[in-house]
Amino acid sequence: MGTLDWVVVVGYFFVMVAIGVWSKSRIANTSDFFTAGGRMPWWLSGISHHMSGYSAVMFVAFAGEAYRYGLTVYVWWALTIGVGVGIGAWLFAPRWNRLRSKYNVASPLEYLARRYNVPTQQLLAWSGSLLKVVDIAAKWAAVAVLLRGFAGVPITWGIILIGAVTMIYSVIGGLWADALTDFGQFIIQAVAGFAMFGAVIAHFGGVSWIWEMWGDLPPQNSEPLAGPYTITFFLALFLIKTLEYNGGMWNLAQRYMAAPDGSAARRSAALSSVLWLVWPLVLFLPMWAAPLIVPGLKNADDAYVQMGIQMLPAGLVGLVLAGFFSHTMAMVSSDANVISAVITRDMLPKIWKGASRMAEAAKLQLARITTFLFIAVSMLIAISTSGTGVVIKIVVDVVAATVGVIGIPLMLGLLPWFRRSGPRAAMSAVLLGLGVWAVLFISQKNGVTVSKEALVSYPIVTSTLVYILGGLFFPERTAERDELIDTLESDQGTPAETAAAK
Repeated sequence: MGTLDWVVVVGYFFVMVAIGVWSKSRIANTSDFFTAGGRMPWWLSGISHHMSGYSAVMFVAFAGEAYRYGLTVYVWWALTIGVGVGIGAWLFAPRWNRLRSKYNVASPLEYLARRYNVPTQQLLAWSGSLLKVVDIAAKWAAVAVLLRGFAGVPITWGIILIGAVTMIYSVIGGLWADALTDFGQFIIQAVAGFAMFGAVIAHFGGVSWIWEMWGDLPPQNSEPLAGPYTITFFLALFLIKTLEYNGGMWNLAQRYMAAPDGSAARRSAALSSVLWLVWPLVLFLPMWAAPLIVPGLKNADDAYVQMGIQMLPAGLVGLVLAGFFSHTMAMVSSDANVISAVITRDMLPKIWKGASRMAEAAKLQLARITTFLFIAVSMLIAISTSGTGVVIKIVVDVVAATVGVIGIPLMLGLLPWFRRSGPRAAMSAVLLGLGVWAVLFISQKNGVTVSKEALVSYPIVTSTLVYILGGLFFPERTAERDELIDTLESDQGTPAETAAAK
């Protein structure tokens, strides 16, 4: 990286911090900090939802998979998310919003105490929070590898630099800062993405080469599903991503909750769905072409870095690097905000009664402290890994395999078709699903051959079946739970008015 590249990167960091400082003026209480007070425009909510859904892992681990296997990474990853979020625009997005507007819910897990019971809520809160810390540590490691590849910055200092900037604006500005920086990052990432896209097209002499390149690549690179990514893996991941990106990944539920009403939340989800279907195609094209530009790489995870160094002029390298930062910082800041919401509203009040008696100013201070601590702990874990060896292992084998299990009772509990499933079904689904994953994961560590499709599909299938069958054979339906589910069907009416009408 040259001087101009560093100017671009430093300028990017400065703008992100400035947005965070400006956003502080919009934060008066914890509702503003966690859900923007329900005042976020639908288009900003949609862009923020999209940006908060992926990180620099795409340009490291997924770039490596695209280098090795080609088209399939778009099919099993971006396509499943895009279609899943489109489905969620009708099923889940409005319901999340109505939880905020009708029940003053500011944490995605807050409603679980009413829908099931407090032990179920706590099980999901603790297991999900631990998973999030590990997940974000992998994201820090991935973006630090990119910084090392482009600029020679050591992994540890890269994590500290990017983490510190994210920490500042997240702690100060809450969800407003997250969303506004997401929008700024979306613009920067768009310019950076098109710069790399254009450089590849120019390298091969025109747009027509997009269709011609597949003949120059190995045959498997044009297959929708290739290598270890089978139809079973695809179907399992489709279910997982539909749950995960519609609220199972807690930070994305916040984007729907922050919209003014259920209809606005639906529009934000539709916008995010379109972006997921279209934008990754622009980002993945250079990755698909990488074997022809930088052939013979020993470490495929370096593909995007090597292409950027080779093909981009001064200034644009810094811009592309800032684009990498944008995804990770967007995801981490939104995760930190939602974890803070879960800790301050769902976990602490159950283990320390004083937390529920705090004044609003003290609660807001507590929210900022927990945001700071979450980011700090995830940075320490990332520093301890010192590289990318754990990135794809964590993202696919741990996070993808378990987040759906945790999301089953959280997401299906919103829908009227599963009103018979109560606390026993929910807790059994999570515990047995995680148990199946643990057996497979430990077996794999001990030398037993366990395919990716088994590691990802068996836990989510187990959890889904246990949840549904538990409701059928051991129903725990109550009037209070029915009321909660029924009032999420429409924007009209308060919970009390809906109950009176029935």
